[in-house]
Amino acid sequence: SHCFRDIHLEKKYDEVCEFCKKHKVRIHYVIYGILITAYLAVVIAACSLNFQRALPLFVVTVIAVFFICWDFLIAKYEDRIAAFFSHGDRYLKKQWFWLKWVLCATLIITIICWLILDTTKRGSRQLISFGGLVMYVLLMLIFSKYPTRVAWRPVFSGIGMQFILGILILRTKVGFDVFNWLGIQIQTFLEYSDTGAKFVFGDKYTDHFFAFKVLPIVIFFSTVMSMLYHIGFMQWLIGKVGWVMYAFMGTTPVESLVAAGNIFVGQTESPLLVRPYLPYITKSELHAVMTAGFSTIAGSVLGAYISFGVSPSHLLTASVMSAPASLAASKLFWPETEKPLVTLRSGIKMNLLEAASQGASTSIGLVANIAVNVISFLSLLSFLDSALSWVGNLFDYPQLTFENICAYIFMPFSFMMGVDWEDSFIVGGLLGYKTFFNEFLAYERLSKLIQNRENGGSMYINGVKQYMTVRSEVIATYALCGFANFGSLGLVIGGLSSIAPSKKKEIADSAFRAMIAGTAACFMTACVAGTVPGFGVPCVQDVKILVLPLLHCVWEGGVVVFNGGDFCWGFFS
Repeated sequence: SHCFRDIHLEKKYDEVCEFCKKHKVRIHYVIYGILITAYLAVVIAACSLNFQRALPLFVVTVIAVFFICWDFLIAKYEDRIAAFFSHGDRYLKKQWFWLKWVLCATLIITIICWLILDTTKRGSRQLISFGGLVMYVLLMLIFSKYPTRVAWRPVFSGIGMQFILGILILRTKVGFDVFNWLGIQIQTFLEYSDTGAKFVFGDKYTDHFFAFKVLPIVIFFSTVMSMLYHIGFMQWLIGKVGWVMYAFMGTTPVESLVAAGNIFVGQTESPLLVRPYLPYITKSELHAVMTAGFSTIAGSVLGAYISFGVSPSHLLTASVMSAPASLAASKLFWPETEKPLVTLRSGIKMNLLEAASQGASTSIGLVANIAVNVISFLSLLSFLDSALSWVGNLFDYPQLTFENICAYIFMPFSFMMGVDWEDSFIVGGLLGYKTFFNEFLAYERLSKLIQNRENGGSMYINGVKQYMTVRSEVIATYALCGFANFGSLGLVIGGLSSIAPSKKKEIADSAFRAMIAGTAACFMTACVAGTVPGFGVPCVQDVKILVLPLLHCVWEGGVVVFNGGDFCWGFFS
């Protein structure tokens, strides 16, 4: 009887398995339908209880539903959609010769009118930032590899995307509130790394702030990014951002995907997204891949800079704005002179598994690399300052330091970004730290300046300025937000040469130019941030005015101003 029962159960089990295989798709749809229905019921219940509290969940749900429907329609009706828009595409191609000049003229006239109106309302300081943007574009054109072969569509559209993002994020209340909210959420999320650090290193782990507070954040964020890759979210997001840049700027799929990837991952991980295609890309595309890495920062170290006390919303904005800037600077500095072999018709696919595993396995190496670099660079900097002070003492100038030398070199560049003249010397020193050492040291120094301002001490001690205005701090945040330094130069050459050995010579030949282009892209982002004012103070709650003379101040567009338009400096906690 037992044998008969076992045979009967086995037969039933086989029937169930056969039924599941036969109706696999329908069963999946039923399960998905139940889960989606349950999720929507939760969203509706949360919104009905307190819509204001559930607003972020509602917005995320609407965006997710839109893109799910978009992906479904594209997957099922791609040919019909392409055929529907083909007539308009052919018409645009026929009329493009004169239409592009009309669009360029309209864009230029719009920018000029906007600058005139904005200057009359807010003052002339943003004109310096706009002049700096023009200056950097002209310098890139003058020193371009092929000045007469520049394709201006990716250049102008890249700068245009920067302005659109800048206006939406920094100027409009909705955009500012969204990125400010995202910055706060990221900052809150990163604080969960304290639990692991406290368990491993004890209650007094903050006594060793950098080793036991900052570096665990890097590990935590790297782990989270790897998990997002695993579930497919990162590749979906990178693909969407890359497609926007491809469609808007006219750059190749490889360039667009890598630039989009660099918003979220490091400069050695993002090329892995397109590893199979690297042997076939042109020199200009290779230059663009490296420039994108130099002009942005990885999500893993973004958390570390936030832990220093730098504004998370501005760091997030800088990361996004620098992606189109990198492609614009790259195509200006090394124009395309060959015919790209890899196109959408080539059936380009992201190498997702390798990018994900690389991001997960290198977190320990990344932390070790950061710690070793900081120790060695700070030690070297201390030695250089001591040696330079000794040399300066011979000429009765013992104040000579590496920071002072860099400050004089980069002072004109920082001023042309829109930094106040009295602060341009300090920002010049920060740019020197970032270029010759790394952005970690620069942001650590910037965080001290921010803390000095918030503590409200004396602005000058022994003739040395102790902190800057908020405007200068914000512009410096954008200018420093990139991996363009000599340390990363060797990292990029070694990393790219290992995954594309056939391009080793081309990588070595174009890496330095890519670093210069990446630096210029960061400077251009800072100029756009300075041209689009209205971000003088990073938050919008609990106003604490540092300087409040007996003049009438008014609230205007999220900024406190004097009668006459001068800024009434304050900060928000």
